[in-house]
Amino acid sequence: MTGLWILLGLLVVIIGYGVIKYMAQRRYLKTLTSEQFRQGYRKAQLIDVREPNEFKSGHILGARNIPVTQLKQRLQEVRPDKPVYLYCQNGSRAARAASLLHKKGYSDLNQLQGGFKKWDGKVKSS
Repeated sequence: MTGLWILLGLLVVIIGYGVIKYMAQRRYLKTLTSEQFRQGYRKAQLIDVREPNEFKSGHILGARNIPVTQLKQRLQEVRPDKPVYLYCQNGSRAARAASLLHKKGYSDLNQLQGGFKKWDGKVKSS
C-alpha cells in the first residue's frame, strides 16, 4: 500500500511540473493558427527546427532550417531584434527551441499550432 502512495505522489509531482512548465511557456511563446502564422511570418525570421531530411521532404516557402539539435551552436543566425516564427512537425520541438531562445533573451517568439502537418499554405520540396 505504501508503494502505491509513493507512485501516486510521483505522478502528482510529474503532472504538476508539466502544468507549471506549460503555463510558464504560454507567457513567452505565442501559438498561432495557420492564418495568423501566414499573416506574420513574412516580416519575421521563419525557422524550421526539424532535421535536414525532414526539411528537404517539404517545408514552408521561405523557411530556414536550423534543427533544434543545432540551435545552441547556431544562435548567431537568429536576430534577437526581429520576431521569430518557429515550426516543427507537430509543435514539440518548436516549443523546445522557443524555450532555449527565451533563455538567451529572445522575446517575440511564435509557433505554428499543430506544426507543419497542419500547415495549409505554400510548401517547397527540395
